[in-house]
Amino acid sequence: MSASSRVLVLGSGFAGLWAALGAARRLDELGAQPGTVDVTVVSSQPFHDIRVRNYEPDLGPCRIPLQDLLDPVGVGHITADVTGIDPARATVSTAFGATLNYDRLVMAVGSTVAKPDLPGLSEFGFDVDTYDHATALQAHIRGLAERAADPASATAVVVGAGLTGIETASELPGMFADVLGSDIAPRVILVDHNPHLGSDMGESARPVIEQALADNHVDTRTGVGVTAIDERSVTLSSGEVIPAATVVWCAGMRANPLTAQFGVSRDRLGRLPVDDYLRVEGVSGVFAAGDVAAARMDDEHMSVMSCQHGRPMGRYAGYNVISDLLGEPMLSLRIPWYVTVLDLGPAGAVYTEGWDRRVVATGARAKATKRTINGERIYPPLTRDRTALLAAAAPELQSAPVYED
Repeated sequence: MSASSRVLVLGSGFAGLWAALGAARRLDELGAQPGTVDVTVVSSQPFHDIRVRNYEPDLGPCRIPLQDLLDPVGVGHITADVTGIDPARATVSTAFGATLNYDRLVMAVGSTVAKPDLPGLSEFGFDVDTYDHATALQAHIRGLAERAADPASATAVVVGAGLTGIETASELPGMFADVLGSDIAPRVILVDHNPHLGSDMGESARPVIEQALADNHVDTRTGVGVTAIDERSVTLSSGEVIPAATVVWCAGMRANPLTAQFGVSRDRLGRLPVDDYLRVEGVSGVFAAGDVAAARMDDEHMSVMSCQHGRPMGRYAGYNVISDLLGEPMLSLRIPWYVTVLDLGPAGAVYTEGWDRRVVATGARAKATKRTINGERIYPPLTRDRTALLAAAAPELQSAPVYED
């Protein structure tokens, strides 16, 4: 190791933030002298965004300045888009033309919604993939009040009935009603190419989801895709043309394409293979966490793109990248439990346990748990307190969320 080493953390989402804080904690724990190791986050925004809340009507609590989280623990931050990674030279290139050297790298650049080359999608489609995109959608909805009242202005089509699509569709009727008033009945249509809604949620949760969508006045179209979009309509593969001035694309996620820069085989989602210590297999000095990493959670299941897995992966990656750099023992990550809490808007929520997603709570009980998760559990300390931030970054597994019986 050189006299002064650099650890770069790419990304400031759930995995990136916690990797940076975990690295700072490990340095503190080992008593490393100031200036021995520089930990720097490189991300496109100077914020930590609570991305999983982008479907909600109030986005105020969803953006946290990185300076409030990183400055107190001595972690640097560079706001820049990463354009290239050269693992042979151990360098990272940015859109500003800078070349950053590293001794260790943590890849945590996340994922993006997968948008096909579909006529009209780029011009007229919205998504809730990022904070900026979610605020753009909300601005668009507010602007509908200035248009003449017609079926298209009062209609939204949500494409993709996975978790994000269901959560978004469940909130849109209320968002439209707030803007359009009581004289115009909003119409929200959820479209998916699969034969069933929420196919990833399994058989147990399906009746709960279907009833909740009906209660929320969300219409559905299954077994069909979208073939074209324009400013005032959506055309389905069935030939149906739906008058709609709002289209929200929620169909599928892919790991950031920067994962291709390492020259290793990736999975079908574009994720990098990592070992139990979060080291990228076949690449020296590089760790990966969150949505860019395919990590084994137990002997049968791989990680999923979620903050549930991204946060602990980040903490362990931060601990291990410093341990590896300083020649100290690393910790292996396995997570023995898995839950899903799906927000169903005014209809409550559904809470499932296990990889088979067995329903254990619904309605208001599950909704209370979802609110605790979205509003408290997934947040870092917001007090700028160094001790609290380092304590929160401990490489320890949280227990499963608690719901009221």
